Amino acid sequence: MSTPLEPTARTRTNRGRRRAVVDRSRLMVLLDDALVAHVGVQVGDRPLVLPSAFGVDPDGPDRDGTLYLHGSVAAGWLRAAPAATVCVTVTELDGLVAGRSAFHHSMNYRSAVVVGEARLVDDPAERQHALDLIVDHMVPGRSATLRPSTRKELAATAVVAVPLHEASMKERTGGPGDEPADVAGGTWGGHVPLRRVAGTPVPDPDAGGEVPPDVTARAVALGAG
Repeated sequence: MSTPLEPTARTRTNRGRRRAVVDRSRLMVLLDDALVAHVGVQVGDRPLVLPSAFGVDPDGPDRDGTLYLHGSVAAGWLRAAPAATVCVTVTELDGLVAGRSAFHHSMNYRSAVVVGEARLVDDPAERQHALDLIVDHMVPGRSATLRPSTRKELAATAVVAVPLHEASMKERTGGPGDEPADVAGGTWGGHVPLRRVAGTPVPDPDAGGEVPPDVTARAVALGAG
């Protein structure tokens, strides 16, 4: 059985407790929907936060599953991450909330924070699995259609794993929480739902044949016409 969210003091939500999520399955849905993670790590004498593609294995070798990140072996943050405590955040913006006062304007969102000690993935099988997950997170099924990575490509790529055990999540839905007097004043209030929509796949000028089914299916799943 997986651990409920907020398992430690450093992942406990202290403000806005009513928006805290404890069901870990909802975290996994968010990680499945989101495409970009932001990774915070101490590099030398300064903190650094960078966006990154990612992949998730709910049954990975780390406690409560594994989140994988990758990048160039020359990247400073990837050199600093192994054996360090990192913070990974993922946010999906679901709506703009228009209140009847400036104070009650807000956003509807799902947001997760994962804190843990990153480890360098050096086992060849796990590295390949992680890289496949990252590719398939962008376009499901894509990794099976690609040629194997070359030794040079693998040597230039670092993969780190972060346990999903220490995680918290918050979400907001619905309209504004306006004051009764503001509602009675007649100013309009409500929210504007937002969603990601893909365009039609655009082939490279030298691409041969039709758009492959994996790419088409991904575009359709994201609302392409």
